[in-house]
Amino acid sequence: MADEGLHPPAYPWPHQGLFDTFDHASIRRGYQVYREVCAACHSLDRIAWRNLVGVSHTADEARAMAEEVEYTDGPDDNGEMFQRPGKLSDYLPAPYPNEEAARASNSGALPPDLSLIIKARHGGADYVFSLLTGYMDPPAGVDIREGMNYNPYFPGGAISMARVLFDGVVEYEDGTPATSSQMAKDVVTFLNWAAEPEHDERKKMGLKAVILFSTLFAISIYVKRFKWGVIKNRKIFYKPPADQAH
Repeated sequence: MADEGLHPPAYPWPHQGLFDTFDHASIRRGYQVYREVCAACHSLDRIAWRNLVGVSHTADEARAMAEEVEYTDGPDDNGEMFQRPGKLSDYLPAPYPNEEAARASNSGALPPDLSLIIKARHGGADYVFSLLTGYMDPPAGVDIREGMNYNPYFPGGAISMARVLFDGVVEYEDGTPATSSQMAKDVVTFLNWAAEPEHDERKKMGLKAVILFSTLFAISIYVKRFKWGVIKNRKIFYKPPADQAH
């Protein structure tokens, strides 16, 4: 395998089209996969509870999930820090207090923050999906040291993260069969939204801009022809003076 890793295939993501938006039911399921599987090691530092409102959860649902987490706040009137339930304005909690603790819990490897992972990796969503579903036994002649796992899509082939998505590891509340590929598709959709939360609104504004500027362009062409048509289509005759006629 190449040192850069096996190039991932291109998958037909439903939001890739020019006028297509995210599958918000998939975002909701993907958040569940992140919370129950990925959040044990990976942070999502750029996403606050309020960002989920209107995208995958209602305000009450997001508030209830935030209140399940204790956040350190303060200082209070006595100068002491204190614990309080989470609020919508709080960011999703990190699994480790600092980078050193994260490395110590993962044999020296640092689990990357997933907020921008789709943009940060060549191949984007295709790469992350292929990585999550691409674990396999190493081929003949390839030795993987103890504690590492073989994944042809990871540069070098040896990755510290073990396979985490197995059929049925998550039970979806909407009844969708939780196969490993379905969970990978959902969590990648969620992470794609996390990297581009403005995606749907951007396409909506882009469509409006195209319609508006196309209309203005058509009007400008009409006005130009209306104003300049008479001048550009006129005929100019030269009539010499009478004394020079002969």
